[in-house]
Amino acid sequence: MYNEILEIFGINVDNLDLIKQAVTHPSFTQANNLSANDCYERLEFLGDAMLKLAASEILYETFPEYNEGKLSKIRSFLVSDNTIAGFANELNLNKYLRLGEGEEKSGGRKRISNNACMFEALLGAFYLNGKEAEIKEFLKTTFKNKITDIVENFAQYNAKEILQEYTQSINKDLPRYEVLKTCGPAHKTVFEIAVFYHNEQLASATGTTKKSAEQNAAFLACQKLGLIK
Repeated sequence: MYNEILEIFGINVDNLDLIKQAVTHPSFTQANNLSANDCYERLEFLGDAMLKLAASEILYETFPEYNEGKLSKIRSFLVSDNTIAGFANELNLNKYLRLGEGEEKSGGRKRISNNACMFEALLGAFYLNGKEAEIKEFLKTTFKNKITDIVENFAQYNAKEILQEYTQSINKDLPRYEVLKTCGPAHKTVFEIAVFYHNEQLASATGTTKKSAEQNAAFLACQKLGLIK
């Protein structure tokens, strides 16, 4: 099982115990009376730092013409839970998650936060096995298409900030986002969110997280206002 994960990443390690820990959800340790430190949380803390560092280096090397502000924005989209969980799903890593019975029944295997945390924890496990260079090479390949998508559709990804800057230029008031409704099971909830300005609804959109739904609504609002073509 754990050797399969090594094959997915293309990275060999000696300590499989860290890989096992990296796919262990807190609910599993609770259900099996294990130490809290046997779950992935500490490795995720380390892996999160590794992820941001690797993303920063890759973007710094890829876009020598971009300033700090734009690099930071691209990185924030690149290392978001939605994006990282997407990578985990593409690699079918969620089948290796060790979950407690309750978390399993409630759809935890498909939960965005669980998959993002596991992915980061695996990076932490590889780092502790001395595989920092291999992590960066793996992420270069993994990030490639997503970076291209973010750069080519930067206005759409950055729509919330574009809309906020526009409204603040008028009278310093901020757009307001409101959940109109939710549907679907807990692990696959779809949010419909509207964006308002001065109590006028500018647009509404759906997304699998509140953040993505807000981003989609902001993009439609920006199009309506002529801020994005």
